[in-house]
Amino acid sequence: MLSAVTFAPLAGALVIILFKMFSRAEDSAFIEKNARGVALLTTLVTFALAIVVMIQFDPQNPGFQMVEYVPWFTELGMGYRMGVDGLSVLFVLLTAFLMPIAILASWKIEKRVADYMIAFLILETLMIGVFCALDMVLFYIFFEGGLIPMFLIIGVWGGANRVYAAFKFFLYTLLGSVLMLVAMVFMYLQAGTTNIEVLLATPFAAEIQTWLWLAFFASFAVKMPMWPVHTWLPDAHVEAPTAGSVILAGVLLKMGGYGFLRFSIPMFPDATAYFTPLVFVLSVIAIIYTSLVAFRQTDIKKLIAYSSVAHMGLVTMGLFAMTELGVQGAIFQMFSHGVISGALFLAVGVIYDRMHTREIAFYGGLVHRMPVYAAVLALFTMANVGLPGTSGFVGEIMAMIGTFQVSTWAAAGAAIGVILSAVYMLTAYRNLVLGDLTNPKLAQINDMNIREWAIFLPLIIATLVLGFFSTLITDVTAASVEQLLSNYQAALAASAQ
Repeated sequence: MLSAVTFAPLAGALVIILFKMFSRAEDSAFIEKNARGVALLTTLVTFALAIVVMIQFDPQNPGFQMVEYVPWFTELGMGYRMGVDGLSVLFVLLTAFLMPIAILASWKIEKRVADYMIAFLILETLMIGVFCALDMVLFYIFFEGGLIPMFLIIGVWGGANRVYAAFKFFLYTLLGSVLMLVAMVFMYLQAGTTNIEVLLATPFAAEIQTWLWLAFFASFAVKMPMWPVHTWLPDAHVEAPTAGSVILAGVLLKMGGYGFLRFSIPMFPDATAYFTPLVFVLSVIAIIYTSLVAFRQTDIKKLIAYSSVAHMGLVTMGLFAMTELGVQGAIFQMFSHGVISGALFLAVGVIYDRMHTREIAFYGGLVHRMPVYAAVLALFTMANVGLPGTSGFVGEIMAMIGTFQVSTWAAAGAAIGVILSAVYMLTAYRNLVLGDLTNPKLAQINDMNIREWAIFLPLIIATLVLGFFSTLITDVTAASVEQLLSNYQAALAASAQ
């Protein structure tokens, strides 16, 4: 089942490739038109398979489930291993949930449509593979492979400075991952296997853990991204097409948090405890600093990008608090942020498609011409600042309380960031939507159409349902989080003896 959900998008990409290979030049318009349909159908099938995975998943079992194994370089201790637990299965669902929405949001793409859809389908396979891989080499292939289609999506279909943004994104993330690869080679030489299940049970010496933790941190911190290695993200978001921004914020950033949960915390507990104060400092700086920077942005897309950095700071804080509420809140926040940030970038895409500018000063008074859009944007603005009743509130409050249990000052810094997020998001909303319609160019702007409604409806439902029924997430992760924390405490106690 995991192989099916992972490689179903790749099968769809191959169908489009075959269409291109065996068609005549005069059929290009037909191929472009049908590439959209094939991509949408493929992502919907993948989402259905992800739902089947969730149905088959037993939340009471903290171990890996639906494990698949195919021998692969067995003499080197490597193999094709796939499996999910409570820490990963939700991200499979999140990826499959967002991809059909991203394809629908790309319906008006006219430049090399078939290639665009192929890139997104290949990217989906690689992203789902990251969350299912139980072999270190396989994880690295999926983790790094995702750089290539996203590099192309930004570099080919992005904005005016797309080449600069694409190379900055690629080089930042690749550099950190090279250090992670070195650490993986060392771990293989120590343990004689790349099996993640075995490595989780392999005790590494405390002094070795320090260097391994730093090597993995270099990769995951850039991926999230954490301050001060966050500067690639605003550029990538601004230049990426709308769907690219949705997937970048909704899924790709979550790979860093997942990496901490899968590798850094359980495999290097002594180093994690040692570096936790550093992570708290970096997280608080990220939350406050990027919130202040967001307030000064004139481009609405760049404002949301900086907001994502601030929210990821809250995630790292919750993860390294190593309390049940903190870790549960961080996972919930990652899932919730994927939905809310994706919706915000889609909302920017709605007005950009009409007016071809993201400058906040250009707009104002949109409520008079686009009342439905104004209501939808209001919902996701409130969710982004953590309004009770939305999913944004649940993740933030859990992560903050979990952090407060171990660090009062870090939780206080996070609280300041929450206040600042309300300041910049509500200010941006006021400038975009409220007031008088003073720009004559907006006099004929139209409200959302049926396709755009279809894009936002599942995101609205997810935001509100998770806001009121948070156990839909926490019940899935509870057993695995409890096992993670108990193993972490046992490892610290053993090393202290």
